[in-house]
Amino acid sequence: MSTRSIRFSSQQQAATDAVLLSASSSRYEGDWPSIRHSHAFTELFYVQDGQGDFLIEDEYYPIAKDDLVIINPQILHTELSKGQPPLNYLTLGIDGVGFSFRDHQDFQILNCRGRDANLLFYFQTLFRELDKKEEGYDIICRHMLEILMLQLRRITDSAFELMPSQHPSRECASVKRYLDSNYSENITLDLLAELSHLNKYYLSHEFTKYYGISPINYLNRKRIEVCKDLLENSDYDISDIAHLTGFSSQSYLSQSFRKYCQMTAGNYRKLVKKRQKI
Repeated sequence: MSTRSIRFSSQQQAATDAVLLSASSSRYEGDWPSIRHSHAFTELFYVQDGQGDFLIEDEYYPIAKDDLVIINPQILHTELSKGQPPLNYLTLGIDGVGFSFRDHQDFQILNCRGRDANLLFYFQTLFRELDKKEEGYDIICRHMLEILMLQLRRITDSAFELMPSQHPSRECASVKRYLDSNYSENITLDLLAELSHLNKYYLSHEFTKYYGISPINYLNRKRIEVCKDLLENSDYDISDIAHLTGFSSQSYLSQSFRKYCQMTAGNYRKLVKKRQKI
């Protein structure tokens, strides 16, 4: 006979600050208009049956049974059913967390078929508890949501970004997405103000309030992150990296890199290469 014991810390903290705001179960049969909309919270959209398209901003993405769509706050989206059976889906509105994906998108569509994590079980358990509202249902829902968040972390391989208590406006969220996708371009505060249709001083104030950093400083930090990745995983000359990441010159890259990383780009590359050889 053999035994195996596992000890757990009595001071384990909650995995996230997620709060369940809403839950809905829908069957799309064309009996209501499908209009693009956005939420001030993160939405999880799980397809139980059927197939169709998910419209995100201006692009269509095919979805089918056992697909999970994760939508960060302030992203325009809607769903469209195709053929038979019609789309049958569950949605959860979750406050307190956003997802920071490696490709810097504000959404992700995951095919859950064949995965070890049975995500549908957690959705269905939440709905069953919310429907019956038996003693302790709120505690079960809170813990079930925490487990679901942990399972999502596993299968998405993505870090969670805790959202501020006040959610960013649609304009600020749009500016952030623009910076994430177009960091290599020549971007000024005037350009961002024009794109968002906001006064540049108001935009800078609101962006800083929500994200804790000004739009231009966020842009420079984003460029440094990409620069570090290129230094680690490519053989580009530093002058080429400066061009690829949107810095106006190698000297400006060097100045910014030293400010953010407390070392030169060249020394950073040498340090990384040295660690890789160990």
